Amino acid sequence: MLPPELFLLIVVTAAVAAACWLLGVIFDEYSWVDRLWSIVPPVYIALLAGQAGFDDARLNLMTVLTTLWGARLTFNYARKGGYERGGEDYRWRILKGRMSPAQWQAFHLLFIAGYQHSLLLLIALPAWTASQHRTAIGAADVALAVVLLALLVGEFVADQQQWNFHQQKKSRAAAGQPEPKGFVDTGLWAWSRHPNFFFEQAQWWVVYAFAVVASGSALHVTLVGPVLLTLLFHGSTQFTESITTAKYPAYADYQRRVSRIIPLPPRTP
Repeated sequence: MLPPELFLLIVVTAAVAAACWLLGVIFDEYSWVDRLWSIVPPVYIALLAGQAGFDDARLNLMTVLTTLWGARLTFNYARKGGYERGGEDYRWRILKGRMSPAQWQAFHLLFIAGYQHSLLLLIALPAWTASQHRTAIGAADVALAVVLLALLVGEFVADQQQWNFHQQKKSRAAAGQPEPKGFVDTGLWAWSRHPNFFFEQAQWWVVYAFAVVASGSALHVTLVGPVLLTLLFHGSTQFTESITTAKYPAYADYQRRVSRIIPLPPRTP
């Protein structure tokens, strides 16, 4: 029988997914999941902590850390206009143009709303494992918190470098100056083509590691969350880079020189 705390999370996930699907149909805009991406996982973890009466130090720590993750990501998404009308991810329109109306609506229901919201629940479920093994917080938990905060700072730096580049790009365009490349390749972006993706995924692997510490077992069912998140980013990166390569000829050389995800020293020309 499904544990009651999981039943509540599944009901919430289904309701939110249905709402995002309906909003997409009504407004013909499909970034509703994107707008909630940084919000719902911390809420799920907070619900689990609340069901424990906020009396478990590990669950409380996981709630605080993922709330910081969500606040930072929400800020970055908002300043790019993601919450404004028309702030849809440009990739959805490209995909929509490659499908028939029926195919697109099936994709919208099953993948955009259904699968992605299911994934957002799955990446939060290591907190459920931790709730089933309520042991005292220890040095390993503190170490994991430090690592997660370091990764959070890394993602902030990567996003800030990208933001600065695009602001400068807009200024050059307004002044009629040519854009030499079109994409950022300095700072952390000289070591990884997607450093923000690296830090994002790594943080959720650390969330899983909290469950490992709590349970004393390296393998349990909630491993599926970070694994599926990594696979999603793999597919998303391939699609994004196919668009960027077609748009900017210099990107092919950047791909040759710089690691795709994991930050590594750039290869020499």
